[in-house]
Amino acid sequence: MKEARARGDTILSVRNLKTYFNTEYGIVKAVDDISFDVRKGEVVGLVGESGCGKSVTNLSLLRLVPSPPGFIAGGEILFNGKNLLDGNEEDMRLVRGSNISMIFQDPMTSLNPLLRISLQIAEALELHHGLSRKEALSKAIELLKAIGIPDAETRARDFPHQFSGGMRQRVMIAMAISCSPDILIADEPTTALDVTIQAQILDLIKGLSDRNTMSVIIITHDLGVVAGMCDTICVMYAGRIIEKAGVDELFSDPKHPYTRGLLDSIPRVDAAGRHRLYSIPGAPPNLVGLPPGCSFYPRCERGMDICTRAFPPETVFEGAEPRSVRCWLHTGHEGAENEGTVHARGVNDVR
Repeated sequence: MKEARARGDTILSVRNLKTYFNTEYGIVKAVDDISFDVRKGEVVGLVGESGCGKSVTNLSLLRLVPSPPGFIAGGEILFNGKNLLDGNEEDMRLVRGSNISMIFQDPMTSLNPLLRISLQIAEALELHHGLSRKEALSKAIELLKAIGIPDAETRARDFPHQFSGGMRQRVMIAMAISCSPDILIADEPTTALDVTIQAQILDLIKGLSDRNTMSVIIITHDLGVVAGMCDTICVMYAGRIIEKAGVDELFSDPKHPYTRGLLDSIPRVDAAGRHRLYSIPGAPPNLVGLPPGCSFYPRCERGMDICTRAFPPETVFEGAEPRSVRCWLHTGHEGAENEGTVHARGVNDVR
């Protein structure tokens, strides 16, 4: 069981966020009415298949969604009680990097190939902390040492192409933590890295969170990553959060058939005998003109007639740590299977 960590008050609260894209085929609802909280020192994982809205959610938090064609259609992003959607671009420029930082998915496309590594790290320090160029370069070398770059004084003068993939990812982490942000967003931080380097990068991020009481939002489709790192997991499908739970509760008792399918798709070393690895049938839906019912219904092995007519309301489960799911199986609707494991009630009934 994952060891519980002390967590503070809510530092980020996302409420009914909607991010859409105008296309020639219609409006793509990439993020459709999602809500979640992040507490100080907490590691929150956003998981799901490619195209479910994970990256767009976090680009929305920093207001980096390209416009056009993208736009935030509604909702609130409350950082320390202040709605980031109300500020102008200058206000957001001061938040990015200083209060909320992001490790982007591909470091080679995020680093400037024409600038030395030290200059790219120093830029944020000069902007947000008002350091001189000499002071910022000295701090950049300290950061490279802190994230495990050997011979940091020499390597700081190198260009991105002179670094390996794992070392470029470490440089991105150094840039992201340079101003000691309150929240670090890690978008697929281990993509295209071998398993040994993956473990090193994840240990580095988790260690930074523990030492600095820094909140982390990690985006991944790898449930193995979130199992050993996250405190809370939000499972996304077709632009919506369909299940939220603590990491232990989610792995021991998944409520949504999609979550169960994701877990069943993971190879298990403790599985007895030889068996074929499970695969969720079908493919994620087209986000243009989704039908009114549950988006997962065409792929669900436990679907009911009601699933085709209406999207399920949120059901909240009582317990030490709140968890919720959007599935008709847990609403008490006539015809739904009664699993009898946890007493639940609709979110509208919670006081």
